[in-house]
This record gives sequence, C-alpha cells and structure tokens, in this order.
Amino acid sequence: MTTWVATKVVDPIAPLVVELEVRAEPARAFGAWVARTATWWPKAHTISGDPARIEFEPRAGGRIYEVGADGREHPWGTVEVWEPPARLVYRWHLFFAPEEATTVEVTFTGTDAGTAVRIEQRGWEALGEAGPPRRERTAGGWAAVTAPFRALLDTDATTGPREAP
Repeated sequence: MTTWVATKVVDPIAPLVVELEVRAEPARAFGAWVARTATWWPKAHTISGDPARIEFEPRAGGRIYEVGADGREHPWGTVEVWEPPARLVYRWHLFFAPEEATTVEVTFTGTDAGTAVRIEQRGWEALGEAGPPRRERTAGGWAAVTAPFRALLDTDATTGPREAP
C-alpha cells in the first residue's frame, strides 16, 4: 500500500533589490550603515519613534536593536554574516515577530565615484500569503531609508562615519 502526502509547493517570490551609489569609500559606507544608523534612519521607521541609538553587534549571531529614549531595547534582527567593509547579511523582523523574519544582504562595492550599495531582501515566500503584499510595502520603506543614508554620505565628505567595528 502506498500513502501519498500532499505538499504545497510555494512559488518563490523575487527578492526585493535596491541599488544606490554613495560618495564614500566602502569602509565609510559600511561604517555608516552599522555604526551611525540612528543618525540617518527615519524615526518613523523605528519602534520607539525616537531611538537614542540603533546597534548592530559586530559579529555573526550579533543582535540588531534600537534603544529608546526610555532605555528599553527593541529587537530588529540578528546578524548572520559580518564581513566589513564588503558585506553584511542579517535576519530582519523590524515591526514583526522573529519567526516572520526575512533575510537582508547588503553589499558595499568600491567604484570610481565611491561605493555601490546593493540591498537584497529575500525569503518572502516563507510568509505565505502575507509575503507578496509585505514585499510591495517594504519597497517603499527601503526608498524612505536609503535616501537619508545617501544624503549623509554625500554631504559628510570630511567627517565621515567611524569605521565598522
């Protein structure tokens, strides 16, 4: 006797890719992403609404979290790959439960004009039916986040961010 088990095949959802170029070397761009996040990350895209700081613990397994003005910590994700100044990969669940995390990979590649920054967010299919609409909403979120990041590096040419830890 043969027993068949029905399984649902989940169609892959294309990763969300955001690309931009900043006028800074890769080490400065990586440093700004991980060490000066609270200076450029939009307050409307935080849990506390006015974080005292945003931390990336500099290692695989490190936490990503914000600390509100009241001292409370709010988790955002977990670092999976820490390769300064070229690459950072993390599980990301800002505004969601950790089991609803997606994977974000950010690469920093030197160019003649500065650094090409590429953000790829993937793993939407693990969210089931919520995946496609969340991906679409997140595209607007990345636009709001990358604009002040670019502005910081494009105007902060002389006093750039500290190097990544």
